[in-house]
Amino acid sequence: MATRANLEEKLKVLEEHLAAQDESVLAQFQERLDMSWIFHDTALEGTVLSFHELKSAIDRDVVSDVSLIPTYDEIRAHKASIDLAREFAANKKKHPITVELLKRLQSTLSPDDAEARDGTWRKETPVHRLYFHDIAVPDKIAGEMKKLDDWLQDPETRKANSLRTASKLHFKLMQIFPFTKHTGKLARLGMNLVLLRAGYPPAIIHSTERQRYYEALKGPSLTLHNLMVDSLENSIESAIKLFAEQRTGRRAMA
Repeated sequence: MATRANLEEKLKVLEEHLAAQDESVLAQFQERLDMSWIFHDTALEGTVLSFHELKSAIDRDVVSDVSLIPTYDEIRAHKASIDLAREFAANKKKHPITVELLKRLQSTLSPDDAEARDGTWRKETPVHRLYFHDIAVPDKIAGEMKKLDDWLQDPETRKANSLRTASKLHFKLMQIFPFTKHTGKLARLGMNLVLLRAGYPPAIIHSTERQRYYEALKGPSLTLHNLMVDSLENSIESAIKLFAEQRTGRRAMA
């Protein structure tokens, strides 16, 4: 696992690459990054999307097959929640991350879900579910979310290492599991909001790490932290490699 110093060194290299690009290249890079984010995040939830589905949904193409409408709607809601997280992370006023903000992200992720719409919590423990770690019983969720909000607004949390805060927020949300739908996506979105605000790219946990991810949720929070840092390092290295290959290609054509 990379140390924080190693990550900072690699992040500096990536920032140099980004600073050398024009706006059109940066826009293409962000679209590619967001598509990767949505693809892997959705695969962690058990659904593998095709490139065509992702691209068509994000480009808002006309849906010719009505059976794809729910898939397209879910992709677009996911993209809207990522855009909202980016907007919040870029806000220079540095408003605190709170449970109310997490609710707003959830309602963007699940615009048609009653829990998200009404701002309520999960009322049942699903018998058949994707994640198999222990989660809070419904009547404990409100209290646990209050504790989470207190932790988020604690001055010590705001001063803490952003990497540790990001992974802890992710871990705490998954242990509470406040919503029936998309809690996993929300937890990873909250984690990446903390990272984006701190100047990092998103830590995209790849679908190939799905079993490792599930197991990390059963163990101590440090296990998930290590997976997050590995994923963040991979995101940075992949971006550096992409820009380095583009630069080599331009030189070869010159």
